[in-house]
Amino acid sequence: MHRRASLVLLNTLSLSRLPLAAVFIAVSDLRTRAFLVMLAAATDFLDGWIARHRGLATRVGALIDPVADRAFMVTAFIVCLLDGLIDPVELTLLLLRDIGTAIGFIVARVRPDMRAIELKARMLGKVVTTLQLAVLLCVLLYPPLVRPLVALVALLSLASVVDYTRAVWRQRQRRELPPSSRIPHGPTGAPMGSVRE
Repeated sequence: MHRRASLVLLNTLSLSRLPLAAVFIAVSDLRTRAFLVMLAAATDFLDGWIARHRGLATRVGALIDPVADRAFMVTAFIVCLLDGLIDPVELTLLLLRDIGTAIGFIVARVRPDMRAIELKARMLGKVVTTLQLAVLLCVLLYPPLVRPLVALVALLSLASVVDYTRAVWRQRQRRELPPSSRIPHGPTGAPMGSVRE
């Protein structure tokens, strides 16, 4: 029962970013919006930290968390676009990673040979998410930093999409190999039985 209650708490923390997105739309004060961004970031950090340190990571949670993140982030950026705080080109560059991963997710679910592949968060993707939050705060509080940060987000987003695609492709190739041809690897990543020079 304790585990179930903890999982409900984690999912509630993740889903709290949806009403935060609604409040972001409703308010117009830039400082209040910046506070909402920081609150959303705090819930994201907190639910991830609890899930990792208490062994509560689940497939449902792994789906809810990024969906709630994207819902908040995309909503906030669109509101900023409609308010004239960013332009359409900046919005597109900021959401490059999200567009790429959304397409990848759809492809992985449509193709039968890729449905069993587990789609995990990657470090580059986490860096992009952190920078998106930084851009959002700068849009609201310090506009001079927006353009250089948008350029950095765009560059890392492209790298993230490539990294994500390669990771998915490697998983697919490993699943296609017959068991007898798979080489077991040791804890360092080197094939077991091999000699390191």
